[in-house]
Amino acid sequence: MSVHYERLSALDNSFLALESRSTHMHVGAVTIFDSGSFARPDGGIDVGRLRDFVSSKMHMIPRYRQRLARIPIEQFPVWVDDDHFTIDYHIRHIALPRPGTDDQLKQIAGRLMSQQLDRSKPMWEMIVVEGLTDDRFAIVTKIHHCMIDGLSGVDLMAVLMSLVPTTEIIPGPVYEPRPAPNGTELLVRETTRRITESIGSLRSLPRVVSNASSLVDSLGGRLQAVGASLSSGWLVSTGKTPINGEIGPGRRFEWVDTPLDEVKFIKNRLGGTVNDVLLATVAGAVRHFLITERDVDEQVLESTEFRVMAPVSVRGKDQHGTLGNQVAMWLAALPIEDPDPVRRLAIVRAETRQLKDTNQALGAATLVRLSAGAPATLVALGARLASNARPFNMTVTNVPGPQFPLYMLDARLRETYPLVPLWESHGVGIAMFSYDGSVAWGINGDYQLMPDLDRFGESILVSFAELVEAAKNAPEPRLSDAKPKSAKERKQPKKRPPLGTP
Repeated sequence: MSVHYERLSALDNSFLALESRSTHMHVGAVTIFDSGSFARPDGGIDVGRLRDFVSSKMHMIPRYRQRLARIPIEQFPVWVDDDHFTIDYHIRHIALPRPGTDDQLKQIAGRLMSQQLDRSKPMWEMIVVEGLTDDRFAIVTKIHHCMIDGLSGVDLMAVLMSLVPTTEIIPGPVYEPRPAPNGTELLVRETTRRITESIGSLRSLPRVVSNASSLVDSLGGRLQAVGASLSSGWLVSTGKTPINGEIGPGRRFEWVDTPLDEVKFIKNRLGGTVNDVLLATVAGAVRHFLITERDVDEQVLESTEFRVMAPVSVRGKDQHGTLGNQVAMWLAALPIEDPDPVRRLAIVRAETRQLKDTNQALGAATLVRLSAGAPATLVALGARLASNARPFNMTVTNVPGPQFPLYMLDARLRETYPLVPLWESHGVGIAMFSYDGSVAWGINGDYQLMPDLDRFGESILVSFAELVEAAKNAPEPRLSDAKPKSAKERKQPKKRPPLGTP
């Protein structure tokens, strides 16, 4: 059998480069199920049955049985099959003292999310948590960001989920790892690959010349998109707030829920998209939290620019179900200075419209592709510099899910609360997943910077309630209102000291 390996993409490699002692680059979720046939007579959970079920599906997600290796000299990472793979290492089992509460589950989740994944093994874990009330159990999942992005994760979750309950486990094929190349073989193969690509480029030169006009048009569009992406604030530090500061390795995890029909009611009455409503809710939540919990004066908020990074999928329909990250990043300014929830939503609508009109997702994706040939050390340095510059205050991501019940065997999926990593100096990150009529908000917080993370969750509910009330009081849909100004079109804030400066 010939040796096998796969190179990581430039974006996937950047997630490895960004990781440090205090910045963990794993995504994750707390997923809650009814016990179903996983329930044991003594009230526990049959974890052996769960391992058997996951093992039966592993051939459908081959990345989960691969580990990292490095190309000699350039040290670029590649995926190789793990010939020591064992499911017992990756699926673990803990129990809450009965009756286990959601608050206890949140504490356990925060502790588990504080621990980094072992890079010498396939970088994922599933921790089964039994002992919850109401005949439920939870799975805390951790997957390194270099393996998977949120929208790809929905595809992989579907591997374990079905539309109808069943108790049958159909064994999968026996795992036969493909031989991994040694260091010398990797170096030779990569050198050969580079030479072959160079020759291929020369041979395709006549075809490139014949298509020059279309390439120029495409390049021009990409350069415009790159310019728009860079000018959106990637090269300029944003304002510092009390939820931005030095972070450590510890994490807290919190969650709240909002009804999806109320989200849609807001957008139908006040305009915009589901994503606009959720971003406007975040803006109001940050405002409420800073004023009520951090004693920030409203006048200070008026001169504070607050930006969020919102991952956007650039995965084509032909890439549906494929592994690896296919995301770009929007950089959006949120109007935390505005006390009116209707105006906040209008400003967010204008901001996202401008991001779409200038195709900034394409610009960000192009910048990532331009780094594809850079040495790993330069990628690591660039990623670290970008992180330290703090071009945004928070990561906010929204992943749409199915609006009907799903089952793992016959255990009904109740809720999934996703987790997004914290970047350097970010005290809070928000991930949302809509499922079966509800939007589940997963809130990841630094342990020391956000001791009151539960209060931030309450601020989200307060902000959302303001939008619901505003939508109820709206005399008619405001879709025909004058075009609102985006953050960039509004008056630019004056230079100001960081919040908390005397």
